Amino acid sequence: MSAMLETPELPAVFDGVKLAAVAAVLYVIVRCLNLKSPTAPPELIYQDSALARFLLKSCPLLTKEYIPPLIWGKSGHIQTALYGKMGRVRSPHPYGLRKYLTMPDGATATFDLFEPQSEHCTGEDVTMVICPGIANHSEKQYIRTFVDYAQKNGYRCAVLNHLGALPNIELTSPRMFTYGCTWEFGAMVNYIKKTYPQTQLVVVGFSLGGNIVCKYLGENQSNQERVLCCVSVCQGYSALRAQETFMQWDQCRRFYNFLMADNMKKIILSHR
Repeated sequence: MSAMLETPELPAVFDGVKLAAVAAVLYVIVRCLNLKSPTAPPELIYQDSALARFLLKSCPLLTKEYIPPLIWGKSGHIQTALYGKMGRVRSPHPYGLRKYLTMPDGATATFDLFEPQSEHCTGEDVTMVICPGIANHSEKQYIRTFVDYAQKNGYRCAVLNHLGALPNIELTSPRMFTYGCTWEFGAMVNYIKKTYPQTQLVVVGFSLGGNIVCKYLGENQSNQERVLCCVSVCQGYSALRAQETFMQWDQCRRFYNFLMADNMKKIILSHR
């Protein structure tokens, strides 16, 4: 008899569970997408100089508030997945020539050379020497997109392929790329300087490549000759501190550590 009296209340209990489940899902979505994060202008840290003032005047976008795309634009995870893995809807395919350089220890360094598709706005010969991110090369979508845009604006581009990163290029010495070795990048820059004696250089590094190009420019003052400027994009400045960060579970950081380590393992095993 008591069971029959309780039966009409069960739908209300189930509705409460459903409501709680929906609320939990919405909370996770809002948290993961960072929808409550306020937008703001980027924080600029620079030394007051004529060059800094010129850059701020020439690039007003640097001081404007960043308005991300709706829904997914505030989530670094989704931005990484969409652009890092999928790229644009139609990623460009710039045409370049692959160059091979034999290193003193027998290693074969490769880089891809892309000629400009228009005249540079200054009328001068300017070459971008580009170092991609960890385990990356000239065939990655973000590199292709960047090179295509640079070509159309009058820049020649030379893109380093990290030693061992290209699946169809075998290693010819018992080593692959590391976090601090500048030998291959330096060989590429020297090739460009000798082949194009009139060209000026813009040095560009992405992520790990940012560490390599900054280290290269600081190793010897002669490495800075004919360099107009250096641009380091998303560089990690301390590998030791970054290691501590990537071991944390907050914001799924440890998941990225797993993905990068797994990618490195695949490259190493491909050359065993």
